[in-house]
Amino acid sequence: MKILFIGDIIGQGGRDVIKELLPEIFRDHQIDFCIANGENAAAGLGITPQIAQELLQYKIDVLTSGNHIWDKKEILNYISTEKRLLRPANYPNAPGHSAEVYLSATGTKVGVMNLSGRIFMAPLDCPFRTASNKLQELQKECNIIIVDFHAEATSEKQAMGWYLDGEVSAVIGTHTHVQTADNTILPKGTAYMTDAGMTGPFDSVIGIEKDIAIQKFITQMPHKFQVAKRDLRLNGVVIDVDSNTGTVRKIQRLQISM
Repeated sequence: MKILFIGDIIGQGGRDVIKELLPEIFRDHQIDFCIANGENAAAGLGITPQIAQELLQYKIDVLTSGNHIWDKKEILNYISTEKRLLRPANYPNAPGHSAEVYLSATGTKVGVMNLSGRIFMAPLDCPFRTASNKLQELQKECNIIIVDFHAEATSEKQAMGWYLDGEVSAVIGTHTHVQTADNTILPKGTAYMTDAGMTGPFDSVIGIEKDIAIQKFITQMPHKFQVAKRDLRLNGVVIDVDSNTGTVRKIQRLQISM
């Protein structure tokens, strides 16, 4: 089966890209299941219930997230009831869902787990131990398991890939908004990529208007960020998985302009 994983959706521009390009990608790549990181979909910070529903209407099966999941207060009640919106599993005692099993368009079960890194990020519970604990539940129900590891440090992401090799179908990194060219299949059949990139405006600094970001670096003064609007692209990967074993045949990077 073919699984599409979409990198961090940034603001209105990112949502426009999803609406415009997703039908073509589904058709061209024969996609059976779609995962997208949506934690920056609301003006670059967080996600609202309305935006989550909008994205789910575009045939996205699961929305993952990361450190910005709590930025919009109205998401707190919604995330407790909507299993298609995940938060990192290693947040201690947080509301919502973090590792679930879903049915694909072909009726195949797909497990999805969301984790957050700790290097240069919040000191959450250990993502490695959390992954092992959550896997015990998911592996009882399905062979195909995709992990969104929302982390800053390449070393931490690579370590997670090796740690879960042979245990899950894919470990795909998010958070940096810059797509990496290291998509590979590890020795035991797990697909790995350090970062899927972002879906949104590339005439920017990781999605933010360039001039604002530059001034913040130069002056070290607070500046209100604004999401950029130009050069809209979709970043992600297509993963070809053996539905019987959960091992991956191929992982292909995508970068498509609108």
